[in-house]
Amino acid sequence: MIRGIIGKKIGMTQTFDEEGRVSPVTVIQAGPCVVVQRKTVSKDGYEAVQLGFVETRGRRKTNKAIEGHYARHGIAPVKFAREFRLSGNDNDPIEPGQEIRVDVLKDVNKVDVTGYSKGKGFQGVVKRHGFHGGRATHGSMFHRAPGGIGQSADPSRVFPGTKMPGRMGGDRVTVKNLKIVRIIEDQNLLLLRGAVPGGRHGYLLIRESHSRSRKAASNAES
Repeated sequence: MIRGIIGKKIGMTQTFDEEGRVSPVTVIQAGPCVVVQRKTVSKDGYEAVQLGFVETRGRRKTNKAIEGHYARHGIAPVKFAREFRLSGNDNDPIEPGQEIRVDVLKDVNKVDVTGYSKGKGFQGVVKRHGFHGGRATHGSMFHRAPGGIGQSADPSRVFPGTKMPGRMGGDRVTVKNLKIVRIIEDQNLLLLRGAVPGGRHGYLLIRESHSRSRKAASNAES
């Protein structure tokens, strides 16, 4: 069965538990999503389902190829669609047009969230890599510079991977083992403990987490 859904980040707030302890949470509009395509081992070589995030406003700008893909399955084009792998078989009761809501995660404790981090543009090494910089004294010409990055005679080049100024952010990031604090089914809202990648209104891929935390792994080894 599907153990994932597409969501859109709304923002952050905080909740209180029964003992009065505060928890920072991210509020996500998780669905509703529509099944656009069902892929099977017999036809496509692997098990997956393509979900599309349904929005009340706006329509995706499409070309004839994309329009044909959605028309073939009888679905209106959506702005954002992604695939989710399945572990079942060809007989799973999942068909195009089926609605997927946040209740698919009601039996899940922790999830992995994938999104794109905020783009910061071109930045220096202090902001991008956390360099301390040089002395802030009078006459210093080494306030926020990276320092020497190459060699003189041998090998007379800059090694690949050297930390330098450049474009920062806008990367695909996955945060694992986020605890589900609350699910509001009638509004398709998902509250996760902690922060998720990206800014408000950014799309997110939410999947059931199968990885163990470092603490759980160390306790199991001991």
